[in-house]
Amino acid sequence: FMEVNDYLPSGVRVLSSVESGKVEPDIIKNYKYVDLNLTVEDLKALRDMEDSNDTDNMYRFLLIKQCNKLNEILPGMFEKIEDYTELLLPDNLLSKDSVIRRFVSDIPEEDYKDQVEIIGWLYQYYISEKKNEVFEGLKKNIKITKENIPAATQLFTPDWIVKYMVENSLGRLWLEGHPDDELKSEWKYYLDEAEQEPDVQKQLDEIREQSKKIKPEDIKVLDPAMGSGHILVYAFDVLYEIYKKAGYSEKDIPKLILKNNLYGLEIDDRAAQLAYFSVMMKSRSKSRGIFNEQIDLNICSIQESNGIPEGAVDLLVNPKKTALEGWVDRKDVEYLINVFHDAKEYGSILDVKSVDFGAIEKRLEEIKDGDLPVYQLQMKNVILERIPPLIKQARIMSQKYDVVCTNPPYMSSGGLYYKTNNFLKRYYQDSCSDLYSTFIELCSNMTRRNRFVSMITQQSWMFLSSFKALRKKIIENMNIYNMIHLGPRAFKEIGGEVVQSTAFVLRKFRDDNFKGTFIRLVDNSRADEKELKFLNIINDRDKSNKYFSSNNSFKNIYGMPIAYWISNRMRIIFNKNKKISDFAECKSGIMTGNDKLFLKFWFEVCSCDIGLGLSSYKDMLKYNYKWYPLNKGGEFRKWYGNNDYIIFMRNSGQTIKQKSLNYRLRDSKYYFLPCITWSRISMDKIGFRKSFKGYLFGDAGPSIFIREDKINYLLGFLCSKIPNVLMTVLNPTFNFQVQDIESIPIIDSDNVLISDLSKKNINISKIDWDSYETSWDFKKHPILTYRQNVYTVKQAFNNWSAFAEKQFYKLKANEEELNRIFI
Repeated sequence: FMEVNDYLPSGVRVLSSVESGKVEPDIIKNYKYVDLNLTVEDLKALRDMEDSNDTDNMYRFLLIKQCNKLNEILPGMFEKIEDYTELLLPDNLLSKDSVIRRFVSDIPEEDYKDQVEIIGWLYQYYISEKKNEVFEGLKKNIKITKENIPAATQLFTPDWIVKYMVENSLGRLWLEGHPDDELKSEWKYYLDEAEQEPDVQKQLDEIREQSKKIKPEDIKVLDPAMGSGHILVYAFDVLYEIYKKAGYSEKDIPKLILKNNLYGLEIDDRAAQLAYFSVMMKSRSKSRGIFNEQIDLNICSIQESNGIPEGAVDLLVNPKKTALEGWVDRKDVEYLINVFHDAKEYGSILDVKSVDFGAIEKRLEEIKDGDLPVYQLQMKNVILERIPPLIKQARIMSQKYDVVCTNPPYMSSGGLYYKTNNFLKRYYQDSCSDLYSTFIELCSNMTRRNRFVSMITQQSWMFLSSFKALRKKIIENMNIYNMIHLGPRAFKEIGGEVVQSTAFVLRKFRDDNFKGTFIRLVDNSRADEKELKFLNIINDRDKSNKYFSSNNSFKNIYGMPIAYWISNRMRIIFNKNKKISDFAECKSGIMTGNDKLFLKFWFEVCSCDIGLGLSSYKDMLKYNYKWYPLNKGGEFRKWYGNNDYIIFMRNSGQTIKQKSLNYRLRDSKYYFLPCITWSRISMDKIGFRKSFKGYLFGDAGPSIFIREDKINYLLGFLCSKIPNVLMTVLNPTFNFQVQDIESIPIIDSDNVLISDLSKKNINISKIDWDSYETSWDFKKHPILTYRQNVYTVKQAFNNWSAFAEKQFYKLKANEEELNRIFI
């Protein structure tokens, strides 16, 4: 990247040649003209290798020397290394298939030109194999440890989404106090604010009056999960334009940005190096002399304090201070070391308080310059190496920011190592379901009053019951300024419907009547389509899928889902009606921890070992069969069916308790009772079915228990169109949890027609299910059942087909009538 963009101080290429088609790097022939700090011995060794045509070893030698030289101007990227480490380099660095040749030949030079983002793409590719290994391990219940968190969670953010996040947070902050139509026009992803009510507008005007006092160097921007620095690089671009508009010298701007504005944290050392490099390269593109400034960037990879000896504390406390001063200094040093113990497990989510960092740094200078006894020299080296990085990261983590912008790591807490998981539960109780949701809370905590948080995350926090406390905290403390609801396929690298995303800007300001702007792109199936649709909407070329909604509208629905697109009529339905939980009990069911061992199809075991037709848990204790029927979800099906599985529950599941760690055996009072069940995971609509007495219910087949005379009425409602529409608000995912079903609003009624239609549809669906041999109520094949007086298979099949068609239209007519009644 540096040589293609002519950023190397020497101007001599190290990996390639300026001559088109030439394979040998220019440095081999021109090393004499490059300042590499070569000694007389180095020059003699190079001449010897040159004379003997030992080009490979000569190149290895020069490559090490060049990296060491670059350490002088880019210490955060090129670590100082000794010559012996060249032994770790692969052989044949100049061969056709070497990594260097692949970098040069496989990637066009044009891709490196002024596009530092390529560094992030290459790093994502570099860690992809490790990422696959980690996720394969998850399938085997191998939790993700601190060493593997980076590989599992790194995901390069699409460029247009980065621009949306930065322009609508950092850009908005500046424009509010310094309106500039020309500057705003350069930010093509900037969303204008919705028209507000007068009292809301008055508050916003007061904030803008304060914003007029902001100077460019006052603005602090943090990415607490910076990866390879994509967001920080674009924030640099925006800040550069802000400084220019404020009248600053273009020569001074890069230095001011690096010193005052940009802050970044990362858990992965290598990614942090790349972020440092990316920001420095962006700076170099604006200032030729930036390498000579020796700026210590406010960017760091979080380091652990593990292994710092106890004696370090004693040495870091100045013995010449008073007892009280020494006690305060000791407490600060002890805190600094303790808070970062196992810091790689937690990264940015550590809550770090500010201490007297200046006093600790002053003592470090005293230690560095002072004469210490010989026995303390080793301790001195440890302190001078290990403590400064802790101070730097503590400073960054303990202050507040004007803009916190990030694409956080995505990882369910269930996949994390126990230390990290326990930490989330202890310190982030409202957001501990996933790492990304924890970062939403973290970013809010690190943001100044009236300032901005901008993020891209999964959409699940907007709807799922497990994030209800987080939604409540956001709505009670912030406003959603705007949002791009992306849905599936926002990232080109991630296909399918499972990962669904949303990008948004929050403001740490609360007025429940503030109207946020929401752009809905969930129905666009490709990433490039989403970007084009967004641009068409904000430029008024497309009038659809743009909505305005306030905190009040979210608060009026149970669970506060971020249902910005629904009509007032639907809000009234949620607000006025009772919920299913007011009439029934919804239960999650049995979890074995090892379904392969404890679940089978009913036809895989002897029927004499299966307990059919039981009525209660007492019957289970009395007869003690080995196997029992189990509702286990299955494919989309309504009214009746999916009765395939049995579960080994002899002695009330004692074997499950003995052989499984992650099991759930509870709610035995509901065992074998008639109920309504559904498939918890469904890639289609949700389908509810009646379960007659005699079934247990599993985790994948949760159940609703209600008075038996109410089952048909409730099932009739649940099999109408209404619940699927309501679920787009409560949980527009593929995982339909008990809490979501409980929250469905319903009108209680004794409508006999509804119960009668429901009963007929159950019967039709049961006849269909029982016509196949996989049903344990199968009697004979339908061809024989509907043979009547015909004598050929074809005629018998036609009779069956005609009957099935008649049944289908009966079912369809009944469902249409139910929809008419409820709608």
